Amino acid sequence: MDLSKFTQINPPHRLLMGPGPINADPRVLRAMSSQLLGQYDPAMTQYMNEVMALYRGVFRTENRWTMLIDGTSRAGIEAILLSAIRPSNKVLVPVFGRFGLLLCEIARRCRAEVHTIEVPWGEVFTPDQIEDAIKKVKPRLLLTVQGDTSTTMLQPLEKLGAICKKYGVLFYTDATASLAGNALETDAWGLDAVSAGMQKCLCGPSGTSPITLSPAMEEAIRKRKCVEEGIRTDAHQNGVDEMIYSNYFDLGMIMDYWGPERLNHHTEATSALFGARECARLILEEGLDNSIALHKLHGDALLKGIQGMGLETFGNLQHKMNNVLGVMIPQGVNGDQVRKLMLEDFGIEIGTSFGPLIGKVWRIGTMGYNARKDCVMQTLSALESVLTHFGFRTTQGAAMQAAWDHYNGSR
Repeated sequence: MDLSKFTQINPPHRLLMGPGPINADPRVLRAMSSQLLGQYDPAMTQYMNEVMALYRGVFRTENRWTMLIDGTSRAGIEAILLSAIRPSNKVLVPVFGRFGLLLCEIARRCRAEVHTIEVPWGEVFTPDQIEDAIKKVKPRLLLTVQGDTSTTMLQPLEKLGAICKKYGVLFYTDATASLAGNALETDAWGLDAVSAGMQKCLCGPSGTSPITLSPAMEEAIRKRKCVEEGIRTDAHQNGVDEMIYSNYFDLGMIMDYWGPERLNHHTEATSALFGARECARLILEEGLDNSIALHKLHGDALLKGIQGMGLETFGNLQHKMNNVLGVMIPQGVNGDQVRKLMLEDFGIEIGTSFGPLIGKVWRIGTMGYNARKDCVMQTLSALESVLTHFGFRTTQGAAMQAAWDHYNGSR
């Protein structure tokens, strides 16, 4: 092996303005460069306790079991679904984009009986539509996505908790792309479980998934308790329900690891935990409401700029996420060529989409550390220049002026 081919990692500078990941806040990266600790060092377990407390603030909950799952956002989703869904349980999934389909995929692998309702991509559900489906299906769990970046739509959740409580349904949402950039009130809205990811509005890198579990969800999971051989004692009793069919994603054992028993499960990802702690600390230091307002400010400025450029947007803007915008690719423009030139000549990444939107929509994000005026203005300027290069005519400077007007009017 010629080791001279393997030089020190030195990635190119990129401004990540797609649907995620985003550029991590430098303060988060500095926290992650801290020296490691043993997993039972009192300093380490104190940091774990602090993470739990901080994320209660981010999720706006009093839930005791608010913690991290080591793995990407999908790990948080899978941990909750594998631990909560017993084989043959009925689940209802309102699908309005790719990530509702992902919940269906994971639920099927949990051997659930999956029922769906669907609206066209670019729309969301009314509470009445979901209540009607709950009455018909009688599910044990409602599995929702709050912000689906594939369509850039934000599903209203405020009224769904009361509906779920009325019919005895456990209520879960995937807030990977929405948490800290859009309002989410875990306790006030009656959510039983929420999972998120670091690489969107939380300002960090992918690799840990914050989750929170209500007492009702904890009770459902504890009924499936099964402590693995080698660490169990006579004091450990199995639950009354069927075991959880994953070891790594068994939330009962993960709760025992994060709780006072500190029962060994995995070796906590120290550097990732340090980063996640700093993400939450920075958001709460700024103020969660301020974080949400900033995401809206910069998301709306991008929207005004795109409209000023003469481009059409995708979906129902009344239900647009604060932090991601869908932009229709103009007729006759090769969307991939535009993205390639923006990356190669400007160092700016924007996203494409999935499924029925492939080749039809760009997705541009203004989230986390990149929810800033300079990022918005650079992206608009670069996109206008590239479109002009490829022959799509805009009123020169109109995009930037529209964004400036928005910022000036928002002071």
